[in-house]
Amino acid sequence: MAATGGCTLAESRPSDAAETAALAKGGRTSFFGYVLRLAARFPFLFIAGRLYGAEALGRFAYATMVVELAAMLATLGLRRGLAEDMARRPDDEAGALMDALVVALIASLLGAAVLVLLPELLFPATRLHPLDRWFAAIIPFIALADVALAGLAFHHDIGAQVRARSIIEPWVLSIAALALAFTAWKGDGMLIAYLLSMVAAFFAAMAPAVRRFGWPSGWRPDPARLWRLVRTNSPLAGADLSEWGARRLDIFILGRFASAEVVGIYYVAQQIASLPQRLKSSFDPILGPVLTRNLAAGNLAKAASHVRQISFWVAAAQLGVVLAFGLVGKAAMGLFGPAFASGVLVLAALLTVELFAAQAAVAESALIYVARGRNLVWSLAGLVVQGVLTLILVPMDGPLGGGVGAALALAIAALLQSVVKSRLLQARLGQPVAGWRLSLLLAGLPIIGLGLIVQRTPEPIQLTIGFFGLLGSYGFIIWRFGFKGADRLLFSRGLKKIETEAAELPLGPVVPGDPR
Repeated sequence: MAATGGCTLAESRPSDAAETAALAKGGRTSFFGYVLRLAARFPFLFIAGRLYGAEALGRFAYATMVVELAAMLATLGLRRGLAEDMARRPDDEAGALMDALVVALIASLLGAAVLVLLPELLFPATRLHPLDRWFAAIIPFIALADVALAGLAFHHDIGAQVRARSIIEPWVLSIAALALAFTAWKGDGMLIAYLLSMVAAFFAAMAPAVRRFGWPSGWRPDPARLWRLVRTNSPLAGADLSEWGARRLDIFILGRFASAEVVGIYYVAQQIASLPQRLKSSFDPILGPVLTRNLAAGNLAKAASHVRQISFWVAAAQLGVVLAFGLVGKAAMGLFGPAFASGVLVLAALLTVELFAAQAAVAESALIYVARGRNLVWSLAGLVVQGVLTLILVPMDGPLGGGVGAALALAIAALLQSVVKSRLLQARLGQPVAGWRLSLLLAGLPIIGLGLIVQRTPEPIQLTIGFFGLLGSYGFIIWRFGFKGADRLLFSRGLKKIETEAAELPLGPVVPGDPR
């Protein structure tokens, strides 16, 4: 198959090539959004570190973490589960989207009400400012935007997500934070900027959703139907919670035991390290519909080949970014202020996490359809392992107040999840699903040697010529020697006929989740 990467495009069946092209096209679009988000994320971190300081950034990081948790829970797994409901109701997609929006609105209002009444949950161990109590009111805007974008993704409209999450949201955040840093509202500047960015992203998500789906004809709220939707997607909500926990539990524990300054330094390292993770999420909107169609048709080998292909694409892209950032890590952290340079070990550990976690995340994209129950059990088990290890490895007398220990705990838990979930999916599909290849190691070794030379240059050189030189060298090697056959569809723009066929692929019926 084309998706295996081991044959040429001509040897694959047209439908296989079309689906692989659909995955590639969706990934390319979201990858462009990832680059745009990267371009906006660094200005914000620079503004926050230089103009606001590590302590203010730590306070901001903890509050936004809790708010985004509440918003994620309010979607009740519908960011991934909405595709199933829409596939089940092909003649009433607008109604399916409206049901999801209503459910998310109710849940998000409840979550916001709790946090408005208890603002100490957002701002522990710090003095409350006047805005703090009402900061949680942003939760419905975040949750509804996520659901609307999930509905658009069902029709392969990835451009809406790019505009909302990769252009409008980060750039409004950066520009507003910069402007407010020179006003009387500087004390709440980053929080106000965050509110503005999320409201802007909400309108950017809802506008195309309204244009595509419109108001559902004859729609009425049906409590039984809404409850059925909640019950069906509850395992996905649990998986979302465990994934969030794996990404945020370290900051949560640090926020309880360490100072705001330590949390701020850790947050910057985490933001840099999480950039490779967004490469995997680039494929999420398109991978779900393709997998559901093949699993519904019983094409297990085909589904496994798509997972393998995405796993390789993600691993190949992530490895280059991880190596480039890791080899110039001290210079990258110092860019945001002298205090942040001490977080280089945290950055190295968190970059390692991304290499481990990506394979588990891609496997989970299929497990949520074929083994929801077991996937949730292993997700929660990984979360428990991470929590226990974090509490053990966080030395309060360390140079970063436990930052390195928290990052190492996360890396160990991520490796466990990667191995277990890949093996579980392989057992369910009866086909190998791992995307790691020897070519990745062969492409990475020369870059490590080149990086040791780059580290001997001044920091400005490391962050410009050195960083992009490492990325470019890795990209050339992996493209020349690692990408074969269908692998090159990811960056091919000449296959217009195949991409047209991919865009016209039927979305297919829903795949019932395996309760085991």
